[in-house]
Amino acid sequence: MKQIELGERRCLVLGASGVLGINLCNTLNAGGAEVTAFGRRLSRPTSLHQDVKWISGHFDDVRTFEHAVRGQEFVFHLISTTIPDDSNRDPAADLAANVLPTVRLLEVCCKEGVKKVVFSSSGGTVYGIPSRVPIPESSSTEPISGYGISKLAIEKYLALFHRLHGLEYHVCRISNIYGPFQQGNRRQGLVATTIRRALLKEHVEIWGDGQVIRDFVYVDDVVAAMLCCCFYHGPYKVMNVGSGTGLTINQVIDDIELVLNEGAIDRSHRPGRTVDVPRNTLDISLIQSETSWQPIVAWHEGLRRSIEWMKAANIVANPYTAGDRHEQSRGVPQLKS
Repeated sequence: MKQIELGERRCLVLGASGVLGINLCNTLNAGGAEVTAFGRRLSRPTSLHQDVKWISGHFDDVRTFEHAVRGQEFVFHLISTTIPDDSNRDPAADLAANVLPTVRLLEVCCKEGVKKVVFSSSGGTVYGIPSRVPIPESSSTEPISGYGISKLAIEKYLALFHRLHGLEYHVCRISNIYGPFQQGNRRQGLVATTIRRALLKEHVEIWGDGQVIRDFVYVDDVVAAMLCCCFYHGPYKVMNVGSGTGLTINQVIDDIELVLNEGAIDRSHRPGRTVDVPRNTLDISLIQSETSWQPIVAWHEGLRRSIEWMKAANIVANPYTAGDRHEQSRGVPQLKS
């Protein structure tokens, strides 16, 4: 990805322990920004560049993130404390953990004079079951999970704070991210989970018949899109960020098997879930026409890079310690976005 010169701009990344957060922080730092990373745990210090300042805290701790926001020009809000299936089991908890703290965050951003908030929304859940594919930003939003509803509610609160207080913002509706620092030991991230289990010679569980269609986008392309949106001053506040191409779950596993080239990946099937929309591919023509952004990392190349990172993380020798800063959690992978 082409390095963007940021000229010592002060940037805060909330939710900096995940695949997007780590890569975004390191790219911001490489571009000359003063970067502060906020997250729950710092379990792998080498993930972030040494010049990135780390603040540990919980999203519901207003005093901690108020301190983190102070003096910042740009705030990248990547935090999500739930996944779609969990959010449907306890919608009230999802609302309390994600929407309410975000409203408090926006109040702090207004108070501290933040120039712009860039929010990572979910292109895979806010639209619900689409009437057309690829899905443009103008499509109706009818989420079928509490997770998607919370993401959409945050989008609406961003618009409200812009109207009431002049807070600048941009929403990136992102498809399924994959790439380095996604270790695959949580209940989300199909690509990383499949690579991890293949390397460990474990079987991969598939919800339904594997014909669900999703849009997968390499993390470097997402980082580049968020930076373009950060400096975008046009009329559109919401943009899709994806590859623009749909792949079935079966295709994803087949392609990982091909690129990995270590024999067949053992698979088993479980009943389909009501939380999964049957197909989701994003129309990315708006961001392409309004900014200089294009997805540039080809699918097989992205898989190769992801596999190389996973091998370098040595998960076969240390299956429960390698990877990013999230707590360890085993289970069936979910499609979060």
